[in-house]
Formats: sequence, C-alpha cells, structure tokens
Amino acid sequence: MNGTQESIKSIVDNLNAADLDKNVEVVVAPPFPYLLWVKEHLKASNVSISGQNAADRDNGAFTGEVSIAQLKDVGASWVILGHSERRTIIKETDELIATKTKYAIDNGLPVILCIGETFDEKNAGKTISVVQKQLDAVIAKLSKEDWSKVVIAYEPVWAIGTGLAATPEDAQAVHEEIRKYLAEKVGSDIANATRIIYGGSVNGKNAGSLSGKADIDGFLVGGACLKPEFADIVNSNKA
Repeated sequence: MNGTQESIKSIVDNLNAADLDKNVEVVVAPPFPYLLWVKEHLKASNVSISGQNAADRDNGAFTGEVSIAQLKDVGASWVILGHSERRTIIKETDELIATKTKYAIDNGLPVILCIGETFDEKNAGKTISVVQKQLDAVIAKLSKEDWSKVVIAYEPVWAIGTGLAATPEDAQAVHEEIRKYLAEKVGSDIANATRIIYGGSVNGKNAGSLSGKADIDGFLVGGACLKPEFADIVNSNKA
C-alpha cells in the first residue's frame, strides 16, 4: 500500500530506462488504482503486471474487494495470494488462500502463492512444518494440471521489512525442503518444474548470492522494488 501517481511514474520510468535481462520474467504489482496506468506505460516485453490480492468469487455485491475478472480486464497476468501481511494482519486462513488460489487458476489467472513462517515459529523450529501446512491446504484443492499456473514464494515473515534476511544457505535449505515436499505430495515432475522464489529483504547486494542457489528460482521483492536497485535484482543472474 505504497505509492502516488508521481512515485509510480518514477518507478516505471526507471524500469523503462533500465537494461533489463531479457531472460528474466519480471512481474510488478502496483496498488490496484495504478494497475492499468502501469500496464499502459511499461515498455519492456518481459515485464507484466499482477494484482496484490483478489477475491474468491466473481463480480458482485462485495464492496471493497477486487475480482479475478477485473484484474484480467486491466491486463494483469498474475495475482499474488497468501502474502504474509494478508495472513498475519488481515487474518486470512490457509483454507481461504487455498480457495482463492483454486478460483484464480480456474478463472485463468496464474498465482504467486506466498508461504512462510513468523519469527516465533522460526525460533520454535517450526519453519518446515509451517510451510508444509500452508502448502497442504493448496495441495488438497489443486489438480496436477493446476500446478503449472503456480509460482511458490517463500517469504520468511521475520525477514520482511526488518533488514534481516536468511543467509543464502538457509534460504536454499528451506527451498529444497519445499521442493522435496512437493515431490512427495504431487510428484517429482511437478516439483522440478515449479518455480520457488525467495522474498525477505532481498536487495541489490544479496540477490546475486541468493540466485546462485540451486532451488532459488527468483525473488519476491518488497521495499527494494521502490528503488532503482530493483533493476540490479532483475539482472542478478548476469553475475
């Protein structure tokens, strides 16, 4: 929930001027009021737009919600679901997020599915059990074919906006466990094909070391996406 017309224009101008790696798929998720403007002004062919959230139902009498149909109507190619702020602040449950995920896929919009543990859960040694529980709700609703429309974003809640970040080794260890769990529950072919991206104080300095890990397939970028260094994160694979 950041941005004004002026600041959004500045971000888009920076992206348009940057020499972005054409081998990287870039997705930006501005607040809802700016989605169409961003879509119309982005120039790079490998940059698309996403909603930050969506409802689990079609257009109707649900004041304050945004539908999948509306996101598609303004040109969105993705929707982010289950972001930690939706889980911890808005209190969305694993079940609701799973329902939203299935609804979005059934209605033609791929999903960036966020999972991750809080600081207390990490300290209690529950990281893996928490992300498995969050995945279980989605696994129960999706068909094997649906998984081609899902990118999993592991975002440790304790690392969001705190300046703290998992070490590349720790992040890789969790990503590896997520992929192993997918292989066990839905099949190794799906596990190997599913992109698992990392989110948690990613910046221009740590993106290169993180992207070098075998099971880290990209990033869900928070505060750094508001700065010119976002282009450095996009281009981190070049290093």
